[in-house]
Amino acid sequence: MITAAEIKEKYVRNHPSPFCPGCGGGMVLNAMSRAVERSDVEKEDIVAVSGIGCAAWIPSPHWRVDTLHTTHGRAIPFASGVKIANRDLEVMVVSGDGDCAGIGGNHLLHGARNNIDLNVLMVNNGLYAMTGGQVAPTTEHGERTLTTPHGNPASSFEVAEVVKAAGASHVARWTTYHMKELIAEVEKAMETDGFSFIEIMTQCPTRKGKKQGMDGIDMLAWYKENTSKDKESDKMFVGTLCDVEKPELVGSIYRQIDELGGV
Repeated sequence: MITAAEIKEKYVRNHPSPFCPGCGGGMVLNAMSRAVERSDVEKEDIVAVSGIGCAAWIPSPHWRVDTLHTTHGRAIPFASGVKIANRDLEVMVVSGDGDCAGIGGNHLLHGARNNIDLNVLMVNNGLYAMTGGQVAPTTEHGERTLTTPHGNPASSFEVAEVVKAAGASHVARWTTYHMKELIAEVEKAMETDGFSFIEIMTQCPTRKGKKQGMDGIDMLAWYKENTSKDKESDKMFVGTLCDVEKPELVGSIYRQIDELGGV
């Protein structure tokens, strides 16, 4: 069995960490690395694409695979180009909730609609953390942030439900408390032929926790107490929202090319 030190040596570049103490970014990096180690995918066949924000630092520069660090909100179209150019690659998008569902929200919807074979991990801490802790589409109603000091007057965006409705093959939601399940879900996403989306609820003690009087451990405990694998529960559901087989964009494109005699 591979050890934590061996995982780090194999999958993590030796860089100083930009993550604040207690941040969930390193936990997501750990889950991604362990999922790849458990899978049949070689790290040489992976391209990780990220945009701008704290979550973008998870693969770039830290993950020991080929990476593209792109412009704000544009990770999915860059990743789509990579996949269309070389369908044999395992293409993974790691994006924060503001980057993915806010600035990049339209790309997220059409990536799911096209059902292109990407693995999108949306690291959701409920705000724009890197730029100071401003309100984001995922900020809960009434929550205080840098730009909503009296509470967020808007409602939050149920991103996983929207991605499911938009047509993705595989959609799930987990938290950084559920590490075992998250590792298995990332592995399942890589096995899926189609658009796979995992919302990862992640603690941010520096920006969010301070507003709530919670440190990183408190936030993990909150995830434990306020989530449920039972869809009928009043708590936030964690688990797989959908897992269906349907036509995938890149395969459809290449079939048309073959039918037309190649290009």
